[in-house]
Amino acid sequence: MDKEKFYITTAIAYTSGKPHIGNTYEIIFADAIARAKRMQGYDVFFMTGTDEHGQKIEMKAEEKGVTPKAFVDDVAGMIKNLFDSMNISYDKFIRTTDEDHEKCVQKIFKKFYEQGDIYKGYYEGMYCTPCESFWTESQLVDGKCPDCGRDVQPSKEEAYFFKMSNYVNQLIKHIIENPEFIQPVSRKNEMMNNFLLDDEFVGKSDEEILKAIENGTLKTKLQDLCVSRTTFKWGIPVDFDPKHVTYVWLDALNNYITGIGYDTENPSDLYKKLWPANVHVVGKDIVRFHTIYWPIFLMALGEPLPKQVLGHPWLLQGGEKMSKSRGNVLYADDLAGIFGVDSVRYYVLREMPYATDGTITWDLVTERNNTDLSNILGNLVKRTLGMSNQYFGGKIVNYNVHEDVDKELIEIASNIKDKVLNKVNEYKIADALEELWTLFRRANKYIDETEPWNLNKDESKKERLSTVLFNLLECINIGANLLVPFMPETANKIFKELNVKAREFEEIAEFGLLSEFNVTNNPQILFERIRMVDIQPKIDEIQAKQIAENAPAIEFKEMEPITIDDFAKIQLKVGLVVDCEAVPKSKLLHSTVKVGTKTLSILSGIAKSYTPEQMIGKKVVVVTNLPPREMKGFMSEGMIICAEDEIGNISLLSPEKDIIADGSNIS
Repeated sequence: MDKEKFYITTAIAYTSGKPHIGNTYEIIFADAIARAKRMQGYDVFFMTGTDEHGQKIEMKAEEKGVTPKAFVDDVAGMIKNLFDSMNISYDKFIRTTDEDHEKCVQKIFKKFYEQGDIYKGYYEGMYCTPCESFWTESQLVDGKCPDCGRDVQPSKEEAYFFKMSNYVNQLIKHIIENPEFIQPVSRKNEMMNNFLLDDEFVGKSDEEILKAIENGTLKTKLQDLCVSRTTFKWGIPVDFDPKHVTYVWLDALNNYITGIGYDTENPSDLYKKLWPANVHVVGKDIVRFHTIYWPIFLMALGEPLPKQVLGHPWLLQGGEKMSKSRGNVLYADDLAGIFGVDSVRYYVLREMPYATDGTITWDLVTERNNTDLSNILGNLVKRTLGMSNQYFGGKIVNYNVHEDVDKELIEIASNIKDKVLNKVNEYKIADALEELWTLFRRANKYIDETEPWNLNKDESKKERLSTVLFNLLECINIGANLLVPFMPETANKIFKELNVKAREFEEIAEFGLLSEFNVTNNPQILFERIRMVDIQPKIDEIQAKQIAENAPAIEFKEMEPITIDDFAKIQLKVGLVVDCEAVPKSKLLHSTVKVGTKTLSILSGIAKSYTPEQMIGKKVVVVTNLPPREMKGFMSEGMIICAEDEIGNISLLSPEKDIIADGSNIS
């Protein structure tokens, strides 16, 4: 009997640079699903890869002084190595510079043109280079790109356009009639209300919208899509009009079918077997491309739509988006170098909610490593194997001498497989791991309840002691089998410690399947406890390197010259911050600054970079002869001097040596 197929993809990584941990989360998440599906007996095909064309790539290659192909070859290799280092079990790594992909995209473009879906015109509007997106003035937010918030540039050029209007009603009908198509539901509502339905129809019921489609009165806000460019060359040429290159999204989105052998005339057997995809896993910021443009392209090709597009949330660094120039970007390999690969996999899978953004910091990864991995799982394995060796030389027989205290543990272990995999099949990986850790926590509690060290004191209770240890080893064994999708290295380490092999799927939760265990006599520590004080120097080194490599070059702007007499009018002194408080509902800090024998009250707009606690005790440079002014109910009698770059990073100016007394002149 043939296995049921399961085709899963991630968004392909853009080769402008190294993916940070938020991007790498996506591939780890998809890998956990793919591994779990294989465990369940599905015929899985898992594809990822790299998106390698576009104006941004051409510009970056020019900055580096290399060809675009040489640039993307280097970055694609780095991305592939990063994914491999995180134990990603992909079946294919596609590159959009692959020859077969490029040829197929040319055929698709030509097919669209010949059947009247593409027409030539002129584009005039605003273009966001980082997002490779065109916008009208009305779509901008505060004059900037609505997706990334960065600057846009006016652009006018000859271009081909895709007639979205040919298929938009069909797409809206599909979204309504297939509620699982866009997940989570919040993403579906965003697409319908913000990008598809005209404001007149926002808030109307599905029935009203379907009726409007049927009678031809539905209004939509979807505009025709620009699908070619002429102002740069790094892209797939339009073969019948070679001064045009294919717009990066028409190029990149088609990887999901070209990578498995799609052809406009003769698709491969693999394509026929795998398409439609079961799920596209993508970030929430590109759901629009995958649930509007991509389905419409497929409709124009006459191909079925993917069963689901899952738009996962973002992983934020301490509540903020990651920025290289701020030195707050975390990379999977840097994290793995300190915590290990499986600790990183566990953290991102465990901490990312299904529908809302997650948070990552060095402190939080350390905490999870020490609690869930070292204290709960690692300690359970260490204690159980230690007692097994101490009391029985590593050979633990199941004598089935059970007591009431065993019932709950055995029940949890026997049911844990279904609970974990039910959550996985809903793509709620964090919840699946929480279910699994319920077993590990309960096993630790079972040790305290049964007190094996006391049972060992009574020779008549040796069989009961062996049964208790067997129960613990069986829970660890069952748990290790279910760890495989999430933490494959750790699962294999536990199998080695228990001297067992991974079980067949049907047998995973069959409690008491073995009659005995013969465990290793030299158990290893699975997860070391880590102290922030020990890893802080390495973190500082990583962050300093990021800032040095990525700090923006700030344009030097000439100001009106002043004389030395003008400068001498500014009184600069060293001050000591003796007290500080936040000013409510503002970005201000109110500092009390001792300057020699005088104390000044100073307000500074630095609350986003410093807390009051961080300010107290700092020596700062202060302008002391400004006229006082009232702000937010406080009197400000001076100015604390800071440096600020173009993206808002703020740093206090302080004397180099701590021995300089407050009140000292700056000269």
